[in-house]
Amino acid sequence: LHLPEDVALAVRANVAVITTLSAQIAIVEKRLQEKVTTHADYALLTTVPGIGQTLATVIVLETGTIERFASAGNFASYARCVDSQRMSNGKKKSEGNTRNGNPYLCWAFIEAANFAMHFSAEARQFYERKKARTNSVVARKALAHKLARACFHMLKERKPFDVNRCFA
Repeated sequence: LHLPEDVALAVRANVAVITTLSAQIAIVEKRLQEKVTTHADYALLTTVPGIGQTLATVIVLETGTIERFASAGNFASYARCVDSQRMSNGKKKSEGNTRNGNPYLCWAFIEAANFAMHFSAEARQFYERKKARTNSVVARKALAHKLARACFHMLKERKPFDVNRCFA
């Protein structure tokens, strides 16, 4: 490219910074992967369709010990996979505390739902059934909620993912 001398210098400086940061990120990711792969929960989470290395790492590190959650509903709520509503006498009063919970777990389960739709026929069928009644955003969130509940039970019982138990 025939760029002015100052612009070419700035581009070379930016490329050098990107190269250095990429090398440092690779070192950190390698170290993180070495530490997380020895974790028993990591191996269980990778059995879920849609959850690979990156999402399993995020879920393991952001969840901590699963024993701190009393039920699957509490875990799904912490992962922001449920609606935040205030009810009184069967009537909706408002939506409060929408930012309570862990945004990284929310992201991880939404991404897992997106991938699960591609890799699991049962997940895709569940999504399509929900989407026919509501819309695609609500259906995707419902699938993320289902995966969050499944992950809670897997981690609590130390058993791998069972598609029949999840989508039956």
